[in-house]
Amino acid sequence: MKKVLFFLALLCFTLPASAAAPIKIGAFFDLSGPAAFIGTPTRLVAQMVVEKINLEGGIDGRPLELIVSDTEGDPAKAANIAKKFLYKDQVAAIIGPTRTGTGMSVKPIVEKAGIPIFMTVGGDPVIMGGKFGPFTSVFKSPQRSSIAVKRLFIHLQEKGLTRVGLLSASDSFGKDGASWMEELAPQYGIEIVAHESFGPKDTDMTAQLTNLKNVQPQALVCWTIGPAGAIVAKNRVQLGIDLPLFQCHGLPDPKYIELAGSAAEGNRMPSTKLMVADELPDSDPQKKVIEEFLRLYQEKGFDRQFPINTHSGYAWDAIMIVAEAMKKAGTKPQALRAAIESTRNHVGVSGIYNLSPEDHNGLDVDSMVIVEVKNAKFTLAD
Repeated sequence: MKKVLFFLALLCFTLPASAAAPIKIGAFFDLSGPAAFIGTPTRLVAQMVVEKINLEGGIDGRPLELIVSDTEGDPAKAANIAKKFLYKDQVAAIIGPTRTGTGMSVKPIVEKAGIPIFMTVGGDPVIMGGKFGPFTSVFKSPQRSSIAVKRLFIHLQEKGLTRVGLLSASDSFGKDGASWMEELAPQYGIEIVAHESFGPKDTDMTAQLTNLKNVQPQALVCWTIGPAGAIVAKNRVQLGIDLPLFQCHGLPDPKYIELAGSAAEGNRMPSTKLMVADELPDSDPQKKVIEEFLRLYQEKGFDRQFPINTHSGYAWDAIMIVAEAMKKAGTKPQALRAAIESTRNHVGVSGIYNLSPEDHNGLDVDSMVIVEVKNAKFTLAD
């Protein structure tokens, strides 16, 4: 009997980290529907980074376990999944979802539960208070729309393009970007001379572009994600509108160039540095992190089906920050939330994160560059 007890005690000390109780993290993205081209590779990256963390010992010997679900781009479905994560799966944190609308449907649910969520959505309302509700437990890894607008306005200002025609989608993301453009324009000497909108599933924007052309702007800005941006680019060429076209930070993606074809040439947009990694100087503190990310992504073969785009690093950054917070503070909700909020100088794929109680994103304009499509490739714009 003593030998049996000795053996069992010895076994407890020699079990590998993978035998320890896993830390559950809910992860939900648009794995189907119109934003699946973003959500599916985001899931692959989430699984890749969790595997990396686990191979390196996990969280104090405990592995991370991803529980993955598909929101289908449906806010109601996203809300139900969030409740399942929280009350059935009892996750320590949540990563995702993909779109601003689904993020907003989940926001009050996680706020009530007090479990931290690190979203991979583009819009700002998920981490804005006031009429948008509290954001105590909500964080997001992509740049705020307001930061992307500021980076774009700095570039327009440098190029002397002060009269802008704005075209935006009527969904949550489009409205968020348009709102920030209208609010911030005066600070940069920019005038929005006209604003047209379209449905994110619309297939022709010639009427809106014609209206914008008639007010004689110096440049066009389109704020949308998905195929609609490429349609705008093609319609502009079809109408013979000889004005520079600027897209938003959601469109630096080889898919945009594929869909827009030659109409993408010369288009500019704010982007993460990931899209121009080979042009970064060795002195850039993000370069090594980005290179490691690209190496793992390519080793997995993900790039063959999902070429790198500006969205690719968001799940990496979100999970890395959450994991670092767990190593410091454990997994109890309030301690974990506070540790995430205290993140400083975290060098990620998408930027260097400095979070605070007021800013649950932590990225500034220096995390973004302006890229231009040249010869069907993204390059740093001059």
